[in-house]
Amino acid sequence: MMSKTVKNFYDKDVLVEHIKSIFAFYDPIVVDPQGGYFQNYLDDGEIFNPSFKQLVSSTRIVVNYAQASTILKNAAYKKIAEHGLDFVEQVHWQEESQSYAWTLENNKPLDMTQQAYGYAFVLLAYSAIQKNKIRSVEHKIKQTFELLEQRFWQQEYGLYADEISPQGVLDDYRGQNSNMHLCEALIAAYEATNDSIYLDRAQVLAENITVRQANLTDGLIWEHYTTSFEPDWDYNKEDPKNLYRPWGFQPGHQTEWAKLLLGLNRHVPSEKLVQKAKFLFEQGYDRAWDEKNGGLIYGFDPQGNCCDGDKYFWVQAESFAAAAMLYKETQEERFLENYQSLWQYSWDHMIDHKYGAWFRVLTQENVKYSNEKSAAGSKCDYHTLGACFEILRVIGYI
Repeated sequence: MMSKTVKNFYDKDVLVEHIKSIFAFYDPIVVDPQGGYFQNYLDDGEIFNPSFKQLVSSTRIVVNYAQASTILKNAAYKKIAEHGLDFVEQVHWQEESQSYAWTLENNKPLDMTQQAYGYAFVLLAYSAIQKNKIRSVEHKIKQTFELLEQRFWQQEYGLYADEISPQGVLDDYRGQNSNMHLCEALIAAYEATNDSIYLDRAQVLAENITVRQANLTDGLIWEHYTTSFEPDWDYNKEDPKNLYRPWGFQPGHQTEWAKLLLGLNRHVPSEKLVQKAKFLFEQGYDRAWDEKNGGLIYGFDPQGNCCDGDKYFWVQAESFAAAAMLYKETQEERFLENYQSLWQYSWDHMIDHKYGAWFRVLTQENVKYSNEKSAAGSKCDYHTLGACFEILRVIGYI
């Protein structure tokens, strides 16, 4: 159902009300008594494929509830966050191999590929638990960082590799996406512990992706690289809709990096960070805004042409969080206008006003592909909730 209600979305009461509406969808159905969380939902909240779970969703839902326990002052959410953390530690974590199951079926390992992307969210989950005073897990934050150091860190390039096979072989693929989310997790680890080792590493990642690597691709963030971190222009060229490694420039990743650079700027103020954030946001927004149908498209090719016109929930959410942060930092009205436009589009098309939460993906003309609202590894409203939490921080609510 579409609502044409016009709201001022730069308002704490509107944001808090919306956050509560998302949790109202998940609260009655998220906890699996057999461990962890159910991760696959239809639009009306019906659970499908209940036994299949993936590390990214397992950890992101921990983050959702840990953060909301403080922001919404809901003690019950602390228990839900702990329930999920127990599952990560006792079921995803495989003690014998000292590694994480990427996917599980009936609480048994299905895919034991080690993904830096997954470790990023383990680190983020521990950081959220620590920051929100749910458990003392500073040693677990350190342990996860050290595992990343041993398994994925590429000192020569100042970036992380992506994937290790179940047999222990490091894959040749190098990408920016895992490094972006590791930067996010490292900022959170610093905020949780005040240990500068995490902030220092986050700064290295940000500089190397948004400056050094971006300088190879006209200042924008390209997704895929060779083992020596040269741009790989052909990787997944025939698969622009790949869930984690789509081809083309991703507008949502330009704006998500803008958000992270401004997050770093909170701790290490730098006009260089602000200017790069502005550039990335403007490039992502201006090249991807759909004048006819509204919203930001998913991808454009190196010539600036649309290569995937679909509308993804996370692209809109990360972008309006970045717009709010830019407005706060610069006081330039255009960023507030961008913010309101993105929110109004999302309100009219991406938010399910009947059952709650957000739809995952729409066609360019804003039509749903299916009635699957959330699925393991692809959506648990982590991006939408996180964006709202970030904006509340911007406007001084938290």
